[in-house]
Amino acid sequence: MAKEMPVIYIISDALGETAEYVSRAAAAQFSGIRTKIRKVPYVQDEVHVDEILEEAMKEQAIIAYTLVVKKLRNYLEEKAKDYGLHTVDILGPLIKILADQTGLLPSYTPNVTHILDEQYFRKVDAIEFAVKYDDGKDPRGVLLADVVLIGVSRTSKTPLSMYLAHKGIKAANIPLVPEVSPPQELFRIPSQKVIGLTLKPDLLNQIRTERLRTLGLGSGADYANYERIVEELEYARGIMRKVGCPVIDATGKAIEETASRILEILYKGERNV
Repeated sequence: MAKEMPVIYIISDALGETAEYVSRAAAAQFSGIRTKIRKVPYVQDEVHVDEILEEAMKEQAIIAYTLVVKKLRNYLEEKAKDYGLHTVDILGPLIKILADQTGLLPSYTPNVTHILDEQYFRKVDAIEFAVKYDDGKDPRGVLLADVVLIGVSRTSKTPLSMYLAHKGIKAANIPLVPEVSPPQELFRIPSQKVIGLTLKPDLLNQIRTERLRTLGLGSGADYANYERIVEELEYARGIMRKVGCPVIDATGKAIEETASRILEILYKGERNV
Protein backbone atom coordinates (compact mmCIF):
# COMPACT_ATOMS: atom_id res chain seq x y z
CA MET A 1 0.00 0.00 0.00
CA ALA A 2 1.38 3.38 -1.04
CA LYS A 3 2.39 5.77 1.70
CA GLU A 4 1.34 9.39 1.98
CA MET A 5 2.25 11.59 -0.99
CA PRO A 6 5.85 12.78 -0.55
CA VAL A 7 6.55 16.49 -0.83
CA ILE A 8 9.75 17.89 -2.32
CA TYR A 9 10.73 21.50 -1.84
CA ILE A 10 12.98 22.85 -4.58
CA ILE A 11 15.19 25.67 -3.26
CA SER A 12 17.32 27.56 -5.77
CA ASP A 13 19.17 30.83 -6.18
CA ALA A 14 18.01 30.80 -9.82
CA LEU A 15 14.86 29.33 -11.37
CA GLY A 16 15.24 25.87 -9.84
CA GLU A 17 14.70 24.08 -13.15
CA THR A 18 17.67 21.74 -12.68
CA ALA A 19 16.56 20.49 -9.27
CA GLU A 20 12.97 20.19 -10.45
CA TYR A 21 13.99 18.06 -13.43
CA VAL A 22 16.11 15.75 -11.25
CA SER A 23 13.33 15.47 -8.66
CA ARG A 24 10.71 14.54 -11.23
CA ALA A 25 13.06 12.03 -12.85
CA ALA A 26 13.64 10.37 -9.46
CA ALA A 27 9.93 10.35 -8.55
CA ALA A 28 9.09 8.75 -11.91
CA GLN A 29 10.89 5.60 -10.75
CA PHE A 30 8.11 4.91 -8.26
CA SER A 31 4.90 3.88 -9.99
CA GLY A 32 1.69 4.49 -8.11
CA ILE A 33 3.12 7.35 -6.07
CA ARG A 34 2.36 10.96 -6.88
CA THR A 35 4.89 13.50 -5.69
CA LYS A 36 4.05 17.07 -4.75
CA ILE A 37 6.78 19.51 -5.79
CA ARG A 38 6.98 23.03 -4.45
CA LYS A 39 9.55 25.24 -6.20
CA VAL A 40 11.01 28.30 -4.48
CA PRO A 41 13.29 30.25 -6.86
CA TYR A 42 15.71 33.11 -6.26
CA VAL A 43 16.56 32.33 -2.65
CA GLN A 44 19.34 34.72 -1.70
CA ASP A 45 19.50 34.98 2.09
CA GLU A 46 19.16 33.10 5.38
CA VAL A 47 15.87 34.76 6.32
CA HIS A 48 14.26 33.33 3.22
CA VAL A 49 15.73 29.88 4.00
CA ASP A 50 14.20 30.02 7.51
CA GLU A 51 10.77 30.83 6.10
CA ILE A 52 10.93 27.97 3.60
CA LEU A 53 12.11 25.40 6.13
CA GLU A 54 9.37 26.33 8.59
CA GLU A 55 6.80 25.56 5.89
CA ALA A 56 8.64 22.42 4.76
CA MET A 57 8.71 21.07 8.33
CA LYS A 58 4.91 21.07 8.47
CA GLU A 59 4.84 18.62 5.55
CA GLN A 60 8.04 16.78 6.50
CA ALA A 61 9.23 17.60 3.00
CA ILE A 62 12.42 16.53 1.29
CA ILE A 63 14.66 19.49 0.44
CA ALA A 64 16.35 19.41 -2.99
CA TYR A 65 18.45 22.47 -3.65
CA THR A 66 20.76 24.16 -6.13
CA LEU A 67 22.48 26.88 -4.15
CA VAL A 68 25.99 27.80 -5.24
CA VAL A 69 26.89 30.22 -2.43
CA LYS A 70 28.70 28.03 0.09
CA LYS A 71 27.65 29.98 3.17
CA LEU A 72 23.98 29.68 2.25
CA ARG A 73 24.33 25.97 1.48
CA ASN A 74 25.92 25.31 4.86
CA TYR A 75 23.21 27.31 6.62
CA LEU A 76 20.48 25.37 4.84
CA GLU A 77 22.06 22.04 5.75
CA GLU A 78 22.41 22.94 9.44
CA LYS A 79 18.87 24.30 9.75
CA ALA A 80 17.34 21.35 7.88
CA LYS A 81 19.16 18.97 10.23
CA ASP A 82 17.69 20.82 13.22
CA TYR A 83 14.22 20.36 11.70
CA GLY A 84 14.88 16.69 10.97
CA LEU A 85 14.47 17.19 7.21
CA HIS A 86 16.31 15.24 4.51
CA THR A 87 18.30 17.33 2.03
CA VAL A 88 19.75 16.65 -1.41
CA ASP A 89 22.48 18.95 -2.75
CA ILE A 90 22.09 18.70 -6.54
CA LEU A 91 25.11 20.79 -7.61
CA GLY A 92 27.54 20.79 -4.67
CA PRO A 93 29.14 17.32 -5.07
CA LEU A 94 29.77 17.77 -8.81
CA ILE A 95 31.18 21.27 -8.33
CA LYS A 96 33.59 19.87 -5.72
CA ILE A 97 34.74 17.03 -7.99
CA LEU A 98 35.28 19.42 -10.89
CA ALA A 99 37.27 21.76 -8.63
CA ASP A 100 39.42 18.87 -7.35
CA GLN A 101 40.08 17.50 -10.83
CA THR A 102 40.82 20.81 -12.54
CA GLY A 103 42.58 22.54 -9.66
CA LEU A 104 40.43 25.59 -10.32
CA LEU A 105 38.22 27.50 -7.93
CA PRO A 106 34.52 27.76 -8.86
CA SER A 107 33.08 31.28 -9.15
CA TYR A 108 30.03 30.45 -6.96
CA THR A 109 27.98 32.87 -9.07
CA PRO A 110 24.20 32.44 -8.71
CA ASN A 111 22.10 32.13 -11.87
CA VAL A 112 25.21 31.95 -14.06
CA THR A 113 23.75 29.37 -16.47
CA HIS A 114 20.96 31.71 -17.47
CA ILE A 115 23.44 34.53 -17.95
CA LEU A 116 25.47 32.25 -20.25
CA ASP A 117 22.34 31.14 -22.09
CA GLU A 118 21.39 34.75 -22.77
CA GLN A 119 24.88 35.52 -24.06
CA TYR A 120 24.86 32.43 -26.26
CA PHE A 121 21.51 33.17 -27.87
CA ARG A 122 22.41 36.83 -28.32
CA LYS A 123 25.55 35.74 -30.19
CA VAL A 124 23.62 33.27 -32.37
CA ASP A 125 21.05 35.96 -33.23
CA ALA A 126 23.83 38.39 -34.12
CA ILE A 127 25.57 35.85 -36.38
CA GLU A 128 22.32 35.08 -38.21
CA PHE A 129 21.74 38.83 -38.54
CA ALA A 130 25.21 39.41 -40.02
CA VAL A 131 24.66 36.68 -42.62
CA LYS A 132 21.18 37.91 -43.55
CA TYR A 133 22.19 41.54 -43.95
CA ASP A 134 25.66 41.06 -45.41
CA ASP A 135 26.80 43.15 -48.38
CA GLY A 136 23.59 45.18 -48.57
CA LYS A 137 21.39 42.16 -49.39
CA ASP A 138 18.44 43.72 -47.60
CA PRO A 139 18.62 47.44 -46.74
CA ARG A 140 15.97 46.98 -44.04
CA GLY A 141 18.75 45.54 -41.90
CA VAL A 142 20.20 49.04 -41.61
CA LEU A 143 17.25 50.06 -39.43
CA LEU A 144 17.58 46.99 -37.19
CA ALA A 145 21.36 46.88 -36.75
CA ASP A 146 23.40 47.88 -33.72
CA VAL A 147 26.04 49.14 -36.14
CA VAL A 148 26.25 49.58 -39.92
CA LEU A 149 29.63 49.27 -41.65
CA ILE A 150 30.07 51.10 -44.95
CA GLY A 151 32.97 51.15 -47.38
CA VAL A 152 34.18 50.07 -50.80
CA SER A 153 34.74 46.43 -51.66
CA ARG A 154 37.52 44.57 -49.74
CA THR A 155 37.68 46.90 -46.75
CA SER A 156 36.90 43.94 -44.41
CA LYS A 157 33.23 44.78 -43.89
CA THR A 158 32.07 41.15 -43.84
CA PRO A 159 34.85 39.75 -41.59
CA LEU A 160 34.27 42.63 -39.17
CA SER A 161 30.52 42.03 -39.17
CA MET A 162 31.08 38.37 -38.24
CA TYR A 163 33.67 39.24 -35.59
CA LEU A 164 31.29 41.75 -33.99
CA ALA A 165 28.50 39.18 -34.18
CA HIS A 166 30.54 36.86 -31.97
CA LYS A 167 30.53 39.72 -29.45
CA GLY A 168 26.73 39.84 -29.63
CA ILE A 169 26.66 42.96 -31.85
CA LYS A 170 24.20 42.95 -34.75
CA ALA A 171 26.15 44.40 -37.68
CA ALA A 172 24.89 45.11 -41.19
CA ASN A 173 27.24 46.23 -43.95
CA ILE A 174 26.69 48.25 -47.11
CA PRO A 175 29.12 48.33 -50.06
CA LEU A 176 29.69 51.77 -51.55
CA VAL A 177 29.89 51.78 -55.35
CA PRO A 178 29.79 54.97 -57.47
CA GLU A 179 27.25 53.50 -59.88
CA VAL A 180 24.84 52.44 -57.12
CA SER A 181 23.20 54.89 -54.72
CA PRO A 182 23.34 53.75 -51.07
CA PRO A 183 19.98 52.84 -49.51
CA GLN A 184 18.00 55.74 -48.10
CA GLU A 185 17.78 53.86 -44.79
CA LEU A 186 21.43 54.77 -44.26
CA PHE A 187 20.49 58.43 -43.87
CA ARG A 188 17.57 57.73 -41.55
CA ILE A 189 19.52 56.26 -38.63
CA PRO A 190 21.72 58.10 -36.08
CA SER A 191 25.12 58.81 -37.60
CA GLN A 192 26.87 57.35 -34.54
CA LYS A 193 25.51 53.91 -35.50
CA VAL A 194 27.39 54.04 -38.82
CA ILE A 195 31.11 53.34 -39.19
CA GLY A 196 32.98 54.17 -42.38
CA LEU A 197 35.87 51.89 -43.35
CA THR A 198 38.67 52.87 -45.67
CA LEU A 199 42.11 51.64 -46.79
CA LYS A 200 45.09 53.24 -48.49
CA PRO A 201 44.68 52.84 -52.28
CA ASP A 202 48.00 50.96 -52.66
CA LEU A 203 46.96 48.28 -50.18
CA LEU A 204 43.46 48.01 -51.63
CA ASN A 205 45.01 47.58 -55.07
CA GLN A 206 47.15 44.68 -53.77
CA ILE A 207 44.20 43.02 -52.05
CA ARG A 208 41.96 43.25 -55.09
CA THR A 209 44.68 42.07 -57.45
CA GLU A 210 45.24 39.01 -55.25
CA ARG A 211 41.50 38.42 -55.10
CA LEU A 212 41.30 38.37 -58.91
CA ARG A 213 44.25 35.99 -59.04
CA THR A 214 42.55 33.50 -56.69
CA LEU A 215 39.48 33.64 -58.92
CA GLY A 216 41.63 32.89 -61.99
CA LEU A 217 41.03 36.34 -63.49
CA GLY A 218 43.54 38.77 -64.92
CA SER A 219 44.79 41.69 -62.84
CA GLY A 220 43.84 44.12 -65.62
CA ALA A 221 40.16 44.04 -64.66
CA ASP A 222 38.59 47.38 -63.71
CA TYR A 223 38.06 46.01 -60.18
CA ALA A 224 41.80 46.25 -59.46
CA ASN A 225 42.54 49.32 -61.54
CA TYR A 226 44.37 51.88 -59.42
CA GLU A 227 42.57 54.94 -60.84
CA ARG A 228 39.24 53.20 -60.36
CA ILE A 229 40.12 52.42 -56.73
CA VAL A 230 41.01 56.06 -56.05
CA GLU A 231 37.68 57.10 -57.62
CA GLU A 232 35.75 54.61 -55.42
CA LEU A 233 37.52 55.75 -52.25
CA GLU A 234 36.78 59.40 -53.00
CA TYR A 235 33.13 58.57 -53.66
CA ALA A 236 32.95 56.59 -50.40
CA ARG A 237 34.48 59.47 -48.42
CA GLY A 238 31.79 61.75 -49.85
CA ILE A 239 29.03 59.41 -48.65
CA MET A 240 30.65 59.14 -45.22
CA ARG A 241 30.79 62.94 -44.95
CA LYS A 242 27.13 63.13 -45.94
CA VAL A 243 26.19 60.57 -43.28
CA GLY A 244 28.42 62.32 -40.75
CA CYS A 245 29.81 59.07 -39.38
CA PRO A 246 33.19 58.23 -37.83
CA VAL A 247 35.70 56.84 -40.32
CA ILE A 248 38.37 54.25 -39.55
CA ASP A 249 41.42 53.78 -41.75
CA ALA A 250 41.97 50.02 -41.40
CA THR A 251 45.31 50.08 -43.20
CA GLY A 252 47.78 47.90 -41.31
CA LYS A 253 45.21 46.93 -38.67
CA ALA A 254 44.15 43.39 -37.78
CA ILE A 255 40.43 42.58 -37.73
CA GLU A 256 40.54 42.39 -33.93
CA GLU A 257 42.13 45.84 -33.68
CA THR A 258 39.60 47.47 -36.00
CA ALA A 259 36.72 45.73 -34.21
CA SER A 260 38.02 46.96 -30.87
CA ARG A 261 38.09 50.50 -32.23
CA ILE A 262 34.50 50.13 -33.50
CA LEU A 263 33.35 48.96 -30.07
CA GLU A 264 35.07 51.93 -28.42
CA ILE A 265 33.24 54.29 -30.77
CA LEU A 266 29.89 52.60 -30.14
CA TYR A 267 30.21 52.51 -26.35
CA LYS A 268 31.92 55.85 -25.83
CA GLY A 269 30.11 57.79 -28.53
CA GLU A 270 33.36 59.06 -30.07
CA ARG A 271 33.08 61.14 -33.22
CA ASN A 272 36.66 61.62 -34.38
CA VAL A 273 38.80 58.66 -35.40
